[in-house]
Amino acid sequence: MTAPTVETEAARLQNFGPNWFASVMGTGIVATAGAGLPIHVPGLHVFSRVVWVFAAVLLVVLLVAVTVQWVRHPTVARSHSHNPQMAHFYGACPMALMTVGSGAILIGKDLLGARVAVDLAWVLWTAGTVGGLFTAVSIPFVMFTQFNVEPDAAFGGWLMPVVPPMVSAAAGALLIPHMAPGTGRTTMLYGCYAMFGLSLFAGLIIISMIWSRLAHYGTSGTARVPTLWIVLGPLGQGITAAGLLGNAAALAVPADLAKAMNLFAVLFGVPVWGFALLWIVLATSLTVRTLRRGMPFALTWWSLTFPVGTFVTGTTQLAAHTGLPAFRVAALLAYAGLLCTWGLVAVRTARGSVGGSLFAPPPANAGPVRAKKDPPATV
Repeated sequence: MTAPTVETEAARLQNFGPNWFASVMGTGIVATAGAGLPIHVPGLHVFSRVVWVFAAVLLVVLLVAVTVQWVRHPTVARSHSHNPQMAHFYGACPMALMTVGSGAILIGKDLLGARVAVDLAWVLWTAGTVGGLFTAVSIPFVMFTQFNVEPDAAFGGWLMPVVPPMVSAAAGALLIPHMAPGTGRTTMLYGCYAMFGLSLFAGLIIISMIWSRLAHYGTSGTARVPTLWIVLGPLGQGITAAGLLGNAAALAVPADLAKAMNLFAVLFGVPVWGFALLWIVLATSLTVRTLRRGMPFALTWWSLTFPVGTFVTGTTQLAAHTGLPAFRVAALLAYAGLLCTWGLVAVRTARGSVGGSLFAPPPANAGPVRAKKDPPATV
């Protein structure tokens, strides 16, 4: 009985990849989005505490698993950086760290105390920011110099390495009130805006490439289709970051400049929110179409959680900055959708983990994922 168990655990660790950290992102955003929801829902704060604790524990488990994998299976661990599909998901780990860190400030302070929660948030933000800046440079560099990229290769996963600096901008804004007044606080604010721009422009380029691929080649019709939802990540997180930085600006810059930054949160946020709605409709249509054709479950389904969560937090920021009831209702509806998808994906992930199907090695000689369109309709 013992030998098969050891072999099974070894096989699972051997096929463990950085995409697993998307589960921490998707779980943590459920907690942080719920903590800031602009409409009071009885029991939601307690629920958010429980979910945040679960996300934090899951993060620790995955960090241990990664460490063990690098010790026992270093060749497999290194191979992920040479995989054109998997390499992009190295961005998930920094975002997982900062998602739990933001939750420490918004939720964890009730459990850990304010001082410990802020210190934990600083540690996770620092590690996540360093890691995210590294992925934002290194993965595109490898992509530009080593990967053989086909014309129909663009997919939502390309956004994963460049979105972490946007998460750093939003999470950093939560830390600004906990800094002493002076140059350090001002530098933090401008640094967050710089990371906001870094991620925004890189994300817009990639989103354009994804749109172009869909228009020219169509979708893959596989479990890669849910990664289209990752497009919501830089959009929703951008709205969130602009709102949080606008709130924090008054603590770090002169009043006239702070007012302009606060105004930017609305002037930037509302148009981006409109495009995000368009993308939600398109992504939903393409996902439902693929589900009807038998799309299998995979870890890519976690793409339905964190990006939607950032849309919730972005909508919440717009509700706070504009005072419009429409944004409050939209945030509540989006959060309800987030809960439904998170519950579905979490249950399917637990089932696939216990059964071992999520740890199966990729098929040999699978080749690149190809996009294709339906044949022309006959009249």
